[in-house]
Amino acid sequence: MKRAFSDEDLIKNLSLYYLNRHLKKKPMQKYHQKIDESKLHDREKYKKKAEILLLNSFMHHFPEVTFENLTCESPDFIATLNEKKIGIELTEVINHLDMKKLESSLNKIFRQAEILLEQEDTTKYRGVYFLEFHPNIKFDSLENQQEIILNIYKSIKRGKPVGCVKNIRKSSHRRNVFITYEYNMSLFDELCSEKIIELIEKKNEKFPYYDTSVDECWLVIVSDMNSIASRYTFIQDREHLSQVKSPFHKIFHLENLCGNMTNIK
Repeated sequence: MKRAFSDEDLIKNLSLYYLNRHLKKKPMQKYHQKIDESKLHDREKYKKKAEILLLNSFMHHFPEVTFENLTCESPDFIATLNEKKIGIELTEVINHLDMKKLESSLNKIFRQAEILLEQEDTTKYRGVYFLEFHPNIKFDSLENQQEIILNIYKSIKRGKPVGCVKNIRKSSHRRNVFITYEYNMSLFDELCSEKIIELIEKKNEKFPYYDTSVDECWLVIVSDMNSIASRYTFIQDREHLSQVKSPFHKIFHLENLCGNMTNIK
């Protein structure tokens, strides 16, 4: 996965690790430890940790898989399965491009509010806070961000909405303060199959440059359901995916909330 992550995106992905009850936690802890022990730059370590979390559903479908190389680049990971050496190229499909910029701004705002609350009293405010905002709030405006951060801070302190915050609910969290967006899924929030096909075609072009020492190279496309930019309800024109041609030995689409998997090739 070669897209650029902001620090806020990475922190949020890693925090979600502690919220997801479906995670295979022992393997994840082991893989995160291996990444920490590597010589990668700290930012690259965060990125790799976020990437391996997106493969949690993959591990449920392939429980025998073990990851041998967590720090390679082309492909993203090398694993073994049934005595075969498998290269795994991971990519995220963005369903709502217009939401990506908004989500990045929200993550920065949330992180600043989290820091304020943790500096004041982590034990008192420890928890996961799901926030809904009033419409037409300009989150990307620097002039508004400080006021929004203050409204969030006051809402959590008082336990009720303040200012731009419309609704707030809290869930337990054993480590620290974690703020996220309350996203209401639409029944008609479709993911167009053409977006998946476009991703496959782009990856096809890079296939000749991947590690040739592997027995097979798999492409794993993930919808990060913890991201408001990647969520979807159903795949539109799913039958079109069966017509895909690619040099990858296997292609899967995964969503990381319920673990649903589509075998494309």
